[in-house]
Amino acid sequence: MKRMLWLGIAGTGFLACLLHLVPTPAQVRAEDQEPDVQKSVQKGLKWLASQQRANTGHWEANGGQYPTSMTALAGMSLLMEGSTLREGKYSEQLQKAVTWFMDRSQPNGLLGNPNNPTESARYMYGHGFGLLFLASIYGEEEDGERRRKLEKMLTKAVEFAGKAQTTRGGWGYVSAADGGGFDEGSVTITQLQALRAARNAGIVVPKSIIDKSIKYLKDCTTTRGGIIYSLAHGAPVAGTERPPLTAAAVACSFSAGEYDSEYAKKWLLYCKEAIPFARGRVAHDEYQSYYFAQAMYVLGDDRYGKLFPTSKPDDRLLWSKYKSAIFDHLIKTQSNDGSWTAGYIGPVYTTSVNLTILQLEKATLPIYDR
Repeated sequence: MKRMLWLGIAGTGFLACLLHLVPTPAQVRAEDQEPDVQKSVQKGLKWLASQQRANTGHWEANGGQYPTSMTALAGMSLLMEGSTLREGKYSEQLQKAVTWFMDRSQPNGLLGNPNNPTESARYMYGHGFGLLFLASIYGEEEDGERRRKLEKMLTKAVEFAGKAQTTRGGWGYVSAADGGGFDEGSVTITQLQALRAARNAGIVVPKSIIDKSIKYLKDCTTTRGGIIYSLAHGAPVAGTERPPLTAAAVACSFSAGEYDSEYAKKWLLYCKEAIPFARGRVAHDEYQSYYFAQAMYVLGDDRYGKLFPTSKPDDRLLWSKYKSAIFDHLIKTQSNDGSWTAGYIGPVYTTSVNLTILQLEKATLPIYDR
């Protein structure tokens, strides 16, 4: 059953209305997953839970790096399993993760510790992923005092994101003030998806912030339909596109319900030509797969044909085709202990990303849903 979703209602200051959504035919319960997929997910979740620091409640990348981002991404994987703060196999781990975030939240709204040497130069990543995780879990908190504290944290986190945005509408590794106005695509996507999750949760998010960030992504788009790394050094030039960033833009557009906009279609067509289906490793493979899988899941098996009715049926992007390739790839590359070790950031990151992909069909979190 899809978890409860707090929906904001425009015009009344985002009055929260709690709706228990009805499962769609696309939802796949854990027990209904293919046996190999279910086994892979269970092994991965068990390993991931074992990597949580028992005394603090956080996760880390290699060398103790990026604890804010790793805790958020690992927490999202556990939420997708169906566990909540109240119940479920991993409720204890989720409670510890939320407490850890509460203890680290800064007075200015930053979700993370800018004094941590592994995060000081990239704290906006942790802020974005942390906001995504806390917004996704907000509706499950039943303790009145903790819920009020969470609401305050989320509100201040949104305010911090707004202040950290550059005049071009993007975000950089640190705030606009700390980074001299530098911005780039990957952090911008992280903030945009997190802000939409916060809005879904009933937290007030000024429309201007989101509008500016969407314009930034459009301004980063070349004539080929791909997105460049950054606008800080000039206008987009064909041949400098980044497939992972373009895939991330498609996912963000789809999560906002913008399936047939001019730019969503441009980005999707670019991805179709630039991104392979689980054929070996490419640069930023985990990041790319994390977002491209979200986009493919939303496409399903019929949406591409509706977007491009003149396309040949055999040439269309289909979730079933992508799923078959990526799931097989992930199951074959999983370690015996349940982790995935590819990539330089570390197994907590790679395992969290791969578990997100393998659990999309459970449809437990609105931000990833069709």
